[in-house]
Amino acid sequence: MKTIAIIPARGGSKRLPEKNTKLLGNIPLLAHSILYAKQNSDLIDEIYVSTNDEEIKKVALQYGAKVIDRPEILSGDLEPTISALKHVLESIEGDIENVILLQPTNPLRPENLLKEAFDFYLKGNHDSLFTVSRNHQKFGKIREGKFIPYNYEIGQRSQDLEPLFYENGLLYITKSEKILNDIIISKDAFPFEINHTFAGVDIDTQEDFDYAQYLYKNIK
Repeated sequence: MKTIAIIPARGGSKRLPEKNTKLLGNIPLLAHSILYAKQNSDLIDEIYVSTNDEEIKKVALQYGAKVIDRPEILSGDLEPTISALKHVLESIEGDIENVILLQPTNPLRPENLLKEAFDFYLKGNHDSLFTVSRNHQKFGKIREGKFIPYNYEIGQRSQDLEPLFYENGLLYITKSEKILNDIIISKDAFPFEINHTFAGVDIDTQEDFDYAQYLYKNIK
């Protein structure tokens, strides 16, 4: 039974044109996730890039990934990631047990993150796992011009807040059978906590990209 990595990378980004092929540290954005998967070849049997874009396809092949041509009907702005993952599984042969989703917009990951997460996934016999990080901000809602605290009381110290977590997008691990049933994060998915500077990188705009460049240059 195989474990594969899938990197969904469609063309046509509007907020940051051609972002998946933009150079981050002289390496195309997409290639960072491919290289990360290759560094974990003891866990990953094959690496697939799902795309509808010829330039992205060239980059994927250049860096050693296999390419699944994604139909345009599955490449729209509002199309969910699950449709690309499911299409890959339906397009390849062999018994796939686990799928590791690596989003190209999260190019910076701690070196040992996947090994630690995958080990936890296997030992815990989980059907899916995703990474989360703790948020230390004070949230509230605005109603009728008034601010209503959500996770704290006025005057409460930040360090005393009840912990809240966010899905950081660094990686997802899921049984293939779940994906074929249109599920990436199951109801019983394990939230694997990772509190690291890289968890704050999710590239959608030029400002996001500039921040990633800064971290890549000064930390990576």
